[in-house]
Amino acid sequence: MRPAFHPRTINGPFADPGLFIPFLFQNRALIFDLGETAPLSNRDILKITHAFVSHTHMDHFVGFDRLLRLFLGRRKTLTLYGPEGFLRNVEGKLAGYAWNLVSRYQNPFAVHAVEVRGTETVQRVYRCRDRFRPSGEDRRQAFSGDLLVEPAFTVSAAVLEHGIPCLGFALRERFHINILKDRVDALGLTIGPWLNRFKEALYADAPAQTPIDAPLPAGGARTFPLGDLSETIARVTPGQKIAYITDAVDNPENAGKMMNLAAGADHLFIEAAFLHKDRELAREKAHLTARQAGRIAGRAGVKGLTVFHFSPRYTDHPYLLTEEADAAWRAAAAAEGI
Repeated sequence: MRPAFHPRTINGPFADPGLFIPFLFQNRALIFDLGETAPLSNRDILKITHAFVSHTHMDHFVGFDRLLRLFLGRRKTLTLYGPEGFLRNVEGKLAGYAWNLVSRYQNPFAVHAVEVRGTETVQRVYRCRDRFRPSGEDRRQAFSGDLLVEPAFTVSAAVLEHGIPCLGFALRERFHINILKDRVDALGLTIGPWLNRFKEALYADAPAQTPIDAPLPAGGARTFPLGDLSETIARVTPGQKIAYITDAVDNPENAGKMMNLAAGADHLFIEAAFLHKDRELAREKAHLTARQAGRIAGRAGVKGLTVFHFSPRYTDHPYLLTEEADAAWRAAAAAEGI
């Protein structure tokens, strides 16, 4: 079974945090944090539809300028999410440039920025043709954890403490649809974009009799009822869950929120800035130690763990952070009977 999401950290563990998640067989990606993005190609960047920013310290937000530069002049909408104060930070970025020529651009481009404020979100739209001044009224919605809800997946968030509000995130696929290529071949069909429409119908809970047109290699198409086609060419399994957590102090409230975000995740990407022997320094700087990160992973029952955002003080021995996190993960999981 090939997973729908293929997450990868953008930089090494000592460089700016960030997670890039392209979608299988789609020209689309999500990104978590916008630090330095040099390892991503322009083609990668242009796949991004939604960016989830934990907070706006420079190492988590400096990459916004590159997205803005590449998206200008294109028929694109970029949606950004961030914690309290995020709209002010986005507007500060946009105000740093002169936009006197953008009204001539043929393709519309807009930035939709969403700020999490306690129990509500506030969305503001900035259109290129309006010189990125706010357009229209703010859109306010109740917030109880979910930021982005689409038929196939949901991205949720929790507000963590880092001296300032900082968001942790979890991406959950509703269910996974594995296409059985040999069954597709047996019907005389080929793998292609039509399968995305087939999957969209399943995620939308379309009726079993919904017609699905499948193009034939020699031209024309065959039409199948959705239910019959699903039973023939697809295997439906539980969906993936990916969690991303960075820049949070270890305290009981944060720990509970982080474990809820990561609960049962197929993969947890979590900061491990300091060794546990330096835990007082970690607390002073509002970061996690490797042991604390591993303990959260174990108690949350995650299946895979990647630690990152290492302090440069460990440049000569990064393996110590990885080993400490891994040992704590295994010990905590064993204690939980996982």
